[in-house]
Amino acid sequence: MKEDFLKYQAQTSLYPLGMEISHAKGSYIYDVQGNAHLDFVAGVSACSLGHCHPDVVMAIQKQVEEYMHVMVYGEYAQSPATEYTKLLQQNLPANLEVTYLVNSGTEAMEGALKLARRYTGRSQIISAHNAYHGNTMGSLSLMDYEERKAPFRPLIPNVFHIRFNQEEDIALITEKTACVVLETIQGGAGFILPENDYLKRISERCKEVGALFILDEIQPGFGRTGKLFAFDHFDCIPDILVIGKGMASGMPVGAFIASRTIMDTLSNGPKMGHITTFGGNPVIAAASLATLKVLLESSLIPDTLEKEKVFRKELAHPKIKEIRGKGLMLALILETPEMVDRLVLEAKANNLILFWLLFEKRAVRISPPLTISKEEIQKGCEIIRNILDGL
Repeated sequence: MKEDFLKYQAQTSLYPLGMEISHAKGSYIYDVQGNAHLDFVAGVSACSLGHCHPDVVMAIQKQVEEYMHVMVYGEYAQSPATEYTKLLQQNLPANLEVTYLVNSGTEAMEGALKLARRYTGRSQIISAHNAYHGNTMGSLSLMDYEERKAPFRPLIPNVFHIRFNQEEDIALITEKTACVVLETIQGGAGFILPENDYLKRISERCKEVGALFILDEIQPGFGRTGKLFAFDHFDCIPDILVIGKGMASGMPVGAFIASRTIMDTLSNGPKMGHITTFGGNPVIAAASLATLKVLLESSLIPDTLEKEKVFRKELAHPKIKEIRGKGLMLALILETPEMVDRLVLEAKANNLILFWLLFEKRAVRISPPLTISKEEIQKGCEIIRNILDGL
């Protein structure tokens, strides 16, 4: 299988990890040799409820037997998507009324950018240095990492960058600005938390000048930080909320959410200002609904903060210089990128799954399923400590 994987599937790098997967369950991924790998990554924060959660599997199976794809998004009323968006709105601030379901986080960001330009009639977009919002052309345009952008230029023009957490840059947001796009917690930059009411100040400035405030919760959303959405920690409410990853427990999905007044501008002038064939797919929506119900009806969301404490206690090690992040969105900061590479690869050899971050090369990702147990955390952290002892 690995030989065919490398031969027939397009690769994202020259050296993929290439584990041959047999099945996955709970906090473990099993390879074809029968080895159980403890998963501290959860599909890069996507598998909120672990692998093959029974409620999600049941919801998918039930929906598949009733109907799958029947019509492009927005034409037919389909109960999984309708129930899901209703429940989601009931657990969001009042201004986040209407959800547009799409296929991925980066497509959701594309829709949000189009919506902001359409609603404001402005073209200038402001994002942050070291931001990551996806890899389609619009999302890529928000990035300031020229090494990744240069081969694909020209990109979307009139995009400017401010420094995350730097209050003096807020004045760069003006009456020319259509929107400011920020990650609630910067992901690829190293799980950087906002400080000193930074997000609240950005929101206030946007209101002053008539710009829209877009928050990217693709990674920190759906309970990963101890709240349903991370902006609840920081006393701010976005005009447009972008979500994805963990919302369907590993199924491909994304969405952007806004007030009806804002969102309605995509339905006229021109009509169908954003369209998608498979957005709102009933099977995916059923998985999303099952995931949200489990998160809301269990203690998994507040438990993430208790599990964070276990990680911080178990990973007190002299070679870990800092642990950034919140809840189960954590980054171990080591001394050098070389130490990171060795830790990730040696952990793989010891049946523990870790991963890298995009920009911060000294960081090791820790983003396990929210369902991970205290005992599993302790087991994985022991493996990490033992490897670090030998570095």
